[in-house]
Amino acid sequence: MAEARRGAHLGAALKAVVLVGGIGTRLRPLTSTTPKQMLPVGGRPMIERVLQHLAEHGVNEVVLSLGYRPDAFLDAYPDGACAGVKLTYAVEDTPLDTAGAIRFAARFAGFDETFLAVNGDVLTGLDVAALVAFHRGREAEATIALTPVEDPSAYGVVPTDDDGRVLQFIEKPSRAEAPTNFVNAGTYVLEPQVLDRIPAGRRVSIERETFPLLVRKRQLYAMGSDADWLDAGTPATFLAANLSYANGATRLGKVAVGATVTNSVLGVGVIVEEGAVVEGSVCFDGAHMASGSVVRSSIIGRDARIESGAVVTDLSMVGDGEVVPAGVRLSAACWPRPEASS
Repeated sequence: MAEARRGAHLGAALKAVVLVGGIGTRLRPLTSTTPKQMLPVGGRPMIERVLQHLAEHGVNEVVLSLGYRPDAFLDAYPDGACAGVKLTYAVEDTPLDTAGAIRFAARFAGFDETFLAVNGDVLTGLDVAALVAFHRGREAEATIALTPVEDPSAYGVVPTDDDGRVLQFIEKPSRAEAPTNFVNAGTYVLEPQVLDRIPAGRRVSIERETFPLLVRKRQLYAMGSDADWLDAGTPATFLAANLSYANGATRLGKVAVGATVTNSVLGVGVIVEEGAVVEGSVCFDGAHMASGSVVRSSIIGRDARIESGAVVTDLSMVGDGEVVPAGVRLSAACWPRPEASS
């Protein structure tokens, strides 16, 4: 697996498209009111952590590709800036999928030089400068960052030759059929001519259409990296992202004497009453755990209330402002239950 020299010089500042338009189905009911990338990770919106990483690696301008609830982003960053990065907002009228969204946003912002495209729910320590240097060294049209995973069946699998040229792009193969465990890490370096290869006015998947086309043209490369990487788009990975910040600085709520809180992230104004238990969980701002309630390995939405004797466990998710009544037991469940919220 080809790797570039770490710390390679980035050169001129880069621009990036960050994809944040999805509806976040896997994180409902949390995303019923808030776009996924505006959910908190360690007390800050996920998008701010993504933008901070890009800014630290020389990106000074980002166009957010918006679809679902664009108002949430515009209201949060009305001055068009975040984490030291200038923001432009490109709002799709209809969903265009990954490649379609990249094309729309990059053309909207007038990108005419090498740029990055990034999935907005990926948290990573990737050396972006090294990726860009690798890309330019191969004179590629497109370069994908790769990361090793234990089970590649949920990702785009990317075998390469010794120079990093992509031999195939295999979207979500079975585990037995995957030729490598290096997968698409959701960060790309693209030349503007790639946009000409993406049809306008319809949904186009970069994984299923654009990358396979570039493989056939012998213009797609990939670089492996062992940097920290997390796709925070599922309940398990979103919780894991939050728990990586589980320390005193993120325990901003009020914990009563006699309450038990371990390895958890408590937002501003969270209340944990005497006799309540919160373990391995994240509780958004204003959540309230009544006396005798139990929350384990779960996610509690903003201003939600867990009543006395209620038990919430095993990656359960409670929506913003919802009340889990006394005595209710949730295990790997959503509240409100899907039939109740339909």
